[in-house]
Amino acid sequence: MNRLFVDVDTGIDDAMALIYLLASADAEVVGIASTGGNIHVEQVCANNLGLLELCRAPAIPVSKGADEPLCGHWPHHSKFHGPTGMGYAELPRTDRRLAGHDATAAWVGAARAHPGELVGLVTGPLTNLALALRAEPALPRMLRRLVIMGGSFGGDANPMAEWNIRVDPEAAAEVFAGWAGQQQLPIVCGLDLTRRVAMTPDILARLAAEASVAGPSPLIPVIEDAMRFYFESHEARGHGYVAFMHDPLAAATALDPRLITTRAATVDIELADTPARGVTTPDWSGDRKANALIGVDVNPAAFFEDFIARVGPFARRLA
Repeated sequence: MNRLFVDVDTGIDDAMALIYLLASADAEVVGIASTGGNIHVEQVCANNLGLLELCRAPAIPVSKGADEPLCGHWPHHSKFHGPTGMGYAELPRTDRRLAGHDATAAWVGAARAHPGELVGLVTGPLTNLALALRAEPALPRMLRRLVIMGGSFGGDANPMAEWNIRVDPEAAAEVFAGWAGQQQLPIVCGLDLTRRVAMTPDILARLAAEASVAGPSPLIPVIEDAMRFYFESHEARGHGYVAFMHDPLAAATALDPRLITTRAATVDIELADTPARGVTTPDWSGDRKANALIGVDVNPAAFFEDFIARVGPFARRLA
């Protein structure tokens, strides 16, 4: 059993990652931290609570975290997920309420409650985790594993910063520095890896067919409405009518790191106030302490087989 603490800025692909984990018999989500990124943190909290209600999940604590980066103000919330972060989808109303502690306390409390067992997963900016690391510097040694969706490591001659890192480069730099030289390095799924895992309408139709054997499921219309917006968003940006499954791939990796091939590196993050701010540069030389295991290869077909095999039967059970 994998006990997970998940830190998200729920958007569409974060939502798909949470659904995947809640559908997984080998995953126990012990806490969800909310951070501002794709949308403001209050909406992230509402989305997380609504998703738990939709999935009829147990009373998993949802904590409110940072809405701003460690340094300065972040004025540019993403348009790629719609005004609520869920595209065209509407989540059910719920009486569920936020935990009485913030995300920093939630991170530290979960790590102390499950020493050596907890798998951390971050699919949003790293602000909450950086604050938790300040509060508990031993955090890297307390976690069983940490998986981060962030960065881009494809060697582009004119790289652009990936969203999660660009929102709070200082937080990312503190996290990578805190894990440098540790026995368990964070596994990092960057854009060059996650863009190989593209949902298509045909794959979505396979999921819907797998879920509809026992009749209509309340989960599938939410997934379809969210993904339709995401397809349109990707098409508008020139990627075609597909949707990159950034965060679900990171979630799957958190459960089974063998899903991807990794390579150790030292990641440097540009902190200067220039157009390159937030760019992640890997040093593969081995001359410095490694601070990350960067994902370099994945089998997309295997990922989607696993995703459908978990989420399809789960959706049927909700029918």
